[in-house]
Amino acid sequence: MTFNDIKDAFFSILSTLEFIDIIDVAILAYIIYLALKLIRETRAGQLIKGILLLVAGYFLSKFFELKIVEYLLKSALDIGLIAMIILFQPELRRALEKFGRTKFDILSFGFGQGFDSIVKKWENAIESICDSCVELSATCTGALIVVERQVRLGEQIETGTIMNALPSKEVFGNIFYPKTPLHDGAVIMRDGIILAAACFLPKPQNDAIINKKLGSRHRAAIGMSENSDAIIIVVSEETGQISVAMNGVLTRDYTHEKLRQLLYKEITDEKQYLKYSDGGKGGKQKNENS
Repeated sequence: MTFNDIKDAFFSILSTLEFIDIIDVAILAYIIYLALKLIRETRAGQLIKGILLLVAGYFLSKFFELKIVEYLLKSALDIGLIAMIILFQPELRRALEKFGRTKFDILSFGFGQGFDSIVKKWENAIESICDSCVELSATCTGALIVVERQVRLGEQIETGTIMNALPSKEVFGNIFYPKTPLHDGAVIMRDGIILAAACFLPKPQNDAIINKKLGSRHRAAIGMSENSDAIIIVVSEETGQISVAMNGVLTRDYTHEKLRQLLYKEITDEKQYLKYSDGGKGGKQKNENS
């Protein structure tokens, strides 16, 4: 095939190209991008290499007419789809969960909860969380608080004790007091309510690479944030330091105001919150006074 043949074929394809074909190719490219991203970020990369080696071995055995090897590799590839689903089950589950957590601005279309409704549910809870974390930090009392968002945490809730309690400094203090039955575990909150306490959280995916200085609470927080879109607040029992885990990343050194701003921003719509707060609690007071 000459260069002119390639050029003619290219322009022939362009002449028949329609707008719907461009959309089709764009969607396919995005799916391939997500697949490559998933492979790169997980152990699936090693499994893909193994499958590619099997495919290469099959074609080589066919080329050199190695009948037995060709038959065995063909049999292995015939069940490849089922094998991939089984092998990639954890990765596929996390990918689908992540896709399901994609944020669509449904509030702008009139669906879901309005901003005022969300603030009404969470305002007292956020203030109670921040006040409690600061007090627990001062006494180096360990705490683990999970704020549920879109992904439901029913599996973790079932491992704990159902409370359905309104949050307050006193309630958090009683739960995390070292000599109480509920202190060893996580509190899970839903819609501004303490739904359950003493809940067990999943381990991190790559526990071996996490800083060895981090204790069990921090590791549980990272594990929970890898498996959901929840916000997990940790108070260290050793140092009193306040940390937050989201999307598998742990950030540290939170103050009362810094934690408050983060929770409002993540739980409510960020743009609406900036209008509501005018940069913090002082903005809200300013609006009320005016």
